[in-house]
Amino acid sequence: MTDQGPHDNNSAAEEPRVVVRDRRRIDPETGQVKTVTEEVPVDETGAPEGGKHAATDEAADLPVVEAEIVSEEVSLKNQVEERTKDLQRLQAEFANYRKRVDRDRESVVVNAKASVVNELLAVLDDLERAAAHGDLTGAFKAVADKLTATLQRVGLEPFGHENEPFDPSVHEAVQHDTSPDVQGPTVTAVLRRGYRIGEKTLRPALVAVTDHEPGAPAQEWVEPSEGQPDGSADRN
Repeated sequence: MTDQGPHDNNSAAEEPRVVVRDRRRIDPETGQVKTVTEEVPVDETGAPEGGKHAATDEAADLPVVEAEIVSEEVSLKNQVEERTKDLQRLQAEFANYRKRVDRDRESVVVNAKASVVNELLAVLDDLERAAAHGDLTGAFKAVADKLTATLQRVGLEPFGHENEPFDPSVHEAVQHDTSPDVQGPTVTAVLRRGYRIGEKTLRPALVAVTDHEPGAPAQEWVEPSEGQPDGSADRN
C-alpha cells in the first residue's frame, strides 16, 4: 500500500480542468446549426483561463467571420459588375463593327452596279428620245422595255419630273425663267433625266426652272357674285 503524501494531493488539486467546446457549426447527426464551442482550459472556479479576454475572443470570432463573408460577397459583386460592363462594351463594339462591315459591303455593291449602269445611261437617253418622237415601236420597244426593267431590278431609279419643286441637290438648272403662275422655284422642263441607285446619285437631272415673278402675285380665283357669272368683278 502506497502512502499518498501532501504533495500528491496538491498535484491532483492543482491539475487544471478542461472544458471541450465543439467549434463545428453543423451537427453531424442532426444537420442543424449549433453553437460554436472550443476547448478552453478553466481555472479552479470554472472560469476560462485568461479572464475576460478569453470569453470575449470567442464572442468576437463570429462578427469577424461574418465581416469576412460580407467583404468577399462585395468583392465578388464588384467583379461581376466589371465583367458585365466589359461584356456590354464588347457587344457594342462588335455591333458597330458589324454595321460598318455591312455598310462597306453595301457600298462596294452599289459602286459596282453604278460603274456598269453609268455606261448604259446614254443608251437610256436615246431610248427616251426615241419614245418621245414615236420611234420606239415593235421589237425595238420590247428590247427597250426589257433593258429598262432589268436596270430597275438592280436598283436604278430615274428622277426629274415637270412641276416638282426644284432641289439643287438632285437638279441642275440650265435655264431660268419667272412667272406669276408658280409659288416658288419649280421644274418646268426636264432636258435630261437624272438617275440614282439607292442613295447614290449617278447624275443630276438637267432642268429648266421657273421662279415666282416678284411684284406680280398669281391670280387667285374669286367666287363669282350674283349677276356676274363669269367671276369677273368691278375692280374700279
